[in-house]
Amino acid sequence: MHGYLNLHQELFYGPAGPTYRPCGGYARIATLLQQWRQQYPESLLFDGGDTFHGTRPVVDTQGEILVPILNELGVAGMTAHWDFAYGPAQLRQLVNQLNYPLLAANVYDQTSGDLVYAPYQVYEAAGLRVGVIGLACPIVDKTMPAHFGEGLRFTDGMLELPRYVAQLRQAERVDLVVLLSHCGFPQDVALLQAHPGVDVCLSSHTHNRLYEPFRAGDCLVIQSGAHGSFVGRLTLTLEGGRVTAHEHELREVTADLVPDPGLQARIDAALLPYAYLRETVGVTTTGLHRGTAVECPMDDFLLESLRARVPADLYFSNGWRYGAPVPPGPVRLEDLYNMVPMDPEVETVQLTGAEVRQLLEANLESTYSGQPLHQMGGYVKRALGLKAYFKIENPPGSRLQTVYVQGQPLDPARTYTAAFITAQGVPLRFGRERRKTGHHVVAAMRAYLEQHRPLAIGNHETFQVV
Repeated sequence: MHGYLNLHQELFYGPAGPTYRPCGGYARIATLLQQWRQQYPESLLFDGGDTFHGTRPVVDTQGEILVPILNELGVAGMTAHWDFAYGPAQLRQLVNQLNYPLLAANVYDQTSGDLVYAPYQVYEAAGLRVGVIGLACPIVDKTMPAHFGEGLRFTDGMLELPRYVAQLRQAERVDLVVLLSHCGFPQDVALLQAHPGVDVCLSSHTHNRLYEPFRAGDCLVIQSGAHGSFVGRLTLTLEGGRVTAHEHELREVTADLVPDPGLQARIDAALLPYAYLRETVGVTTTGLHRGTAVECPMDDFLLESLRARVPADLYFSNGWRYGAPVPPGPVRLEDLYNMVPMDPEVETVQLTGAEVRQLLEANLESTYSGQPLHQMGGYVKRALGLKAYFKIENPPGSRLQTVYVQGQPLDPARTYTAAFITAQGVPLRFGRERRKTGHHVVAAMRAYLEQHRPLAIGNHETFQVV
């Protein structure tokens, strides 16, 4: 969901390029769930995570605004990723208020070695025993800010999955094994191919819109987009302890769905303090989105805003997948916060040319690794001030062919000043002399919109696949 309480714009891929239309919102999802439950009264609803983060009201309240809304939906269980954004203690407080569990078989206390959350749960539905194993996103303690996973250790699930499949099959005597995973689609397929025994995988993290289930051996894998713009429905027929038939629908949560009135009233009341976010702060002639892996107009705009505020040779931001698009037309303050809801301060760091190359190679490996469990990023790192030509298919450390900075070949011995936001933009292991600038990214984007009205962002072609 990434924190989208109401109807919002979503990106779709059309024959002539990106298109946009409004989707989503919890009250419309509630209406859709009511319709489905009339047909399938013993169905189970699961949340793949990235729930307690992504929009300003959710970040501002550290997720608290969502708890009473989520408790109205009849969710059976969830797992997590960006939900750790406020630290493990706050996530624990949120989960304690929910009327359903967070499942994570791969999150351990660093000191005791104990599991922090229940690894699985058994549900009774339609006369069947359904065992659901949860896997939280394994990169929380590896690529996310340090406070996300403070005191915790996250694994890739390769050891845990077969252990709990066996426990569910043998000790719990379940009829169906489901994996609720925030590892990512390629990662889930790798896990399932290595360890048979799972019937269904409810995959998330990589924002794939799977209109048909993917088969990983005998396991059906579905993934249902992002931002709550879609809900996936999977109906199974079991005979003799095996899934013999299935029906799947990736349902767009369209604007014509009538919102559940009670839940919509609750949402409207919760959002009253955030009316200021509806202020129009600019106009764009370019659709701003993050729907392309190598470069996108939303982050080109973000980086141009940094360049207008902070002098530097290079500009970096993380290749985040989340963030509802902004179609051509008015830009609201809410749109800017949706791009970077935590509104971080812009920082600078000194990087040698050799470090710039290492940073880019590491990012390309985490994005395009041939080993799915080594894929730990979002999209390619967003950058401005450089031009890089790379080969996706090359082995780690050898993808970059040629790199230029400010039109000149990258000098490995030279020191460059880089401006960036968050440690995901420039990880802590790179560079020296990190300094905060006093400028926050939302204010920088707002100022840029005031100076460029209307906004028109071209493709910088920073990264070229060759």
